Amino acid sequence: MHKRSLLMFAPIALATGGCVPMMAASAVSMAAQGAKGRPVSNDGLQPQAREACSAQAAQHGTVNVIDVEQAAVNRITVWGTVDDGKQRQSFQCDFGTRVTSFKLRTIRTTG
Repeated sequence: MHKRSLLMFAPIALATGGCVPMMAASAVSMAAQGAKGRPVSNDGLQPQAREACSAQAAQHGTVNVIDVEQAAVNRITVWGTVDDGKQRQSFQCDFGTRVTSFKLRTIRTTG
């Protein structure tokens, strides 16, 4: 009788064997996320974001900020244009507590 019990439960043990490591990895991941804490809103930094992104854009010409948006709880996005007298470009600037990303794109004119 004992051998039959072992034979019946062997496939179940094999099938669930991978679950335990997966559950442990999941628990470790959740603990690491918890240790980081929740992101703090940087909404109050919109004036600093506008200023820092404008300074970054000013390296490419005269700046015109079009919009400032709270893109995520801890990311502000600033959009605008720069004009150096020869060409106009749009920019997108991401800001956390400092500029984290800055992209320039040529504005194509038809004519």
